[in-house]
Parts: sequence; C-alpha cells; structure tokens
Amino acid sequence: MSTSHKKGNPFKFELKQVVISLGLGLSLLSASGAAIAQDIKIALIAGKTGALEPYAKETETGFMMGLEYLTAGKMEVNGKKIKVIIKDDQSKPDMGRALLAEAYGDDKVDIAVGTTSSGSALAMLPVAEEYKKILIVEPAVADAITGDKWNRYIFRTSRNSMQDALAAASTIKAGGSIAFLSQDNAFGRDAIKAAKEALTMAGSKAKVVHEEFSAQNTTDFTAPAQRIFDALKNKPEPRILQIVWAGPSPMNKLADLKPERFGINLAPGGNILPVMKLWKSYAGTQGTIYYYYDFPKNKMNDWLVAEHTKRFKAPPDFFTAGGFAAASAVYTALNKAKSTNTEKLITAMEGMEFDTPKGKMNFRKEDHQALQTMYHFKIKKDQKNEWDILELVREIPVSDIPVPVKNKR
Repeated sequence: MSTSHKKGNPFKFELKQVVISLGLGLSLLSASGAAIAQDIKIALIAGKTGALEPYAKETETGFMMGLEYLTAGKMEVNGKKIKVIIKDDQSKPDMGRALLAEAYGDDKVDIAVGTTSSGSALAMLPVAEEYKKILIVEPAVADAITGDKWNRYIFRTSRNSMQDALAAASTIKAGGSIAFLSQDNAFGRDAIKAAKEALTMAGSKAKVVHEEFSAQNTTDFTAPAQRIFDALKNKPEPRILQIVWAGPSPMNKLADLKPERFGINLAPGGNILPVMKLWKSYAGTQGTIYYYYDFPKNKMNDWLVAEHTKRFKAPPDFFTAGGFAAASAVYTALNKAKSTNTEKLITAMEGMEFDTPKGKMNFRKEDHQALQTMYHFKIKKDQKNEWDILELVREIPVSDIPVPVKNKR
C-alpha cells in the first residue's frame, strides 16, 4: 500500500494515454471527414477564342448538361461535389500545354478534359504523362492522339479522323474519282491521310485523283476549286469532291463555282447546325456525320434534345453531344473506380462502356479510343424548319468502322 502511495495514482498515466488516444482519434476522424468532403476537380480546356469558338462553347454546354443529367442536378458523385474549372487555350498549342500543367499542378484537378484543336491536344499529351493524370480528349480528332503520340493516361470520347474516314468510305464503295479539299493544318492533313487509307480498307474501287489543302482563313476558293475541277473533270464518274473542314464550311462557295458543269458532286462532312442550315438548296447531297440531334433514339438523347431546345431555342449540336459524352465518361469512371486515384481510374476505364446521347460507347483497351456509331445522311428536300436539315440514310455500326490500332503499345 505504502509503495503504491509513494508512486501516486497508477491510473494517471493510463488516463492520460486514453485522452491522447481519443484526441488523436478525433483528429484522424476530422482529417478523414475533410477528405470525404473534398471536391472532385475537373478541368475543361477548350478553344473558346478564335475560329473554333462555336465548337468550344458547344462542348462546354454539353459537358455541363451531361453532368447535370447524370447527377440528377446534384453535381456530385460518390458523396463528393464536382467542381469544373474552365480554361480557354485559344486553340494555341503552347497555351494548351501551359493550361493543362496549371490545372494538374496549381489547381490540383483529378481529371482533365479537352481540347478543341488537334494541334493543342497533341501538345497536351506529354503533360498528362508527366503529371500521371487522366486526360480525356474531346473533341480533337487527329489520329496521332490515340496513335503514335498516345500515352496510357490518354482516353478519347470524340471520334478520330479514321472513324470519320471509314464512315465516309462505307458510302463510296463503287468506282469513280475522288478529290479532297481540307485545311492545311494537323487536322486537315491527318483527315485526308486517314480518308485515303479508309478507302483501301473499305475495298472501294474509287481512285483519289487530287488533294487540295487551303489555309483555314481562306475566303476565296476560286484557285483551289479550279485545280480540283481540272483534276476531276475528265476522270471516270462518279466524280466526287469530298470536303473535310473544321469551322465555317466552304461548301457554299464551292457550289457557287458550279462544279456540276463538270459532273462533280459535293460530299460534305457533317458540321454544326448553323453551317448546315445554309445547305438547304443542296437537297439530296449525301455525307456522313458524328451526330445529328434527330438520329439517335434513346432516353439520354431525348432529354438532351428537349432540355437544350427549351433553354436555347435550338436543338443540341454536333459538339454538344460530344461534351455530354465526355461528361458521361468522367461520371461513369468515377462511379466505377470509387476513387480519383489515377491507376484505379485507368483500370476502370479500359474497356469501359458508357451511355451517351449517341448510344453506348466503350474505350478500347489497346488505345483508349471510344468506339462508336456514325451516321450516313442525305440533305432533306422538304424541310419543316431551319433545323430540319438531314434525313438518316443509315446508322453506321461499330462493326463497319474497323479503326486500326496504331499506338504501338
């Protein structure tokens, strides 16, 4: 007893330990609670300044509407709020690269999405690898993005040049002669290279007789058109001038030069609604497109068309659907991975299927390219309103678009 008394209360140290342990436990719980409450940060980078501004704005609208739809307006996933940080790279590669580094480094975003220009997107790819963070490419299309410039942090929801080309080639399997007109930039040259390869893959008997590349800001197409007409006019029919152009389309200016004098038919690629509504006088002209609001029949697209029309007095467009698809990829990946950890996200996203306004897409494991349907259209003769432009000829399934894997993984 006396010994115990001299040593004092034997429980004092133990009690102190309990208090310290409880304090530590509360601190850990507090830290854990803070982590749980932490926002999920997503950077959306787009070329909102310059020639591709309309595309960028549509992408942003579609992305935000996609998150709204998928989260039932709560803007959260796995109990965490979603915060979107929007940046304008002005379609400049150096700016795109710098803004992505800023997003990963300073803003501490978990995932990035972008961008509009293929040149800027290509400049961003090494940044994703450097920071070991996911970059979902939307809407840039250059094949090199999921080809020889690809790395394992890159996923793409937008179609690539080869998907565009294979869809178009599937409609031109007979003989005849083809000339191409595109932009003298990464997008244009990539697109024409893919188009020629796609014709061979599709078993088309048509022969490519001319390739014409013009600056994106060209306003007078008289000289380029004359070179194209001279190359095509004495070649076997059908004679097709395929136009692959991002931004304001030169189709009307080419049509004004009367290519029909030489038996030449114009074959435009799909474009945004404000551009296509100027094509009303070309009823019967056919082409292929990534998305047109009236073609897909599914619940997600029904909501997008109804809600977009209600809010903006016009149906959703080409790039609106693309932005929505990117949002769906982000949401589905976060839900599946239950984490923002990059490695867990990559595991979840490889081979991942997700819903979009176009229907289901899936990220091919080999190169992370989203496989998706495309559409063969004809310009309507009888149009009910300014947006009633295209008639569906055929939905082109993934099986008809055998995109080769070119990333040498």
